[in-house]
Amino acid sequence: MAAPVSIRLDDDVRKTLETEARSRNIGLATLLRQIAAEAARQVKRQRIREQTEAVGRYIANNPEAKEFAEFWGTPRQEGW
Repeated sequence: MAAPVSIRLDDDVRKTLETEARSRNIGLATLLRQIAAEAARQVKRQRIREQTEAVGRYIANNPEAKEFAEFWGTPRQEGW
């Protein structure tokens, strides 16, 4: 089970979020969980993209890595 988190919101932000929660027929806590979960997914996807780009740059600049990637990264159907 997840641990509770306490946050402080200024009055304007809270009113805005409460209005949005009501328009979706959900509670404020549910809306905040949804917003936080989506933000976490975006952060994770961005981190994966950055790491993938770093690997690509490394392979592009390293002849041994490039050779390895070309050999192992290409599907082959030998014997067919």
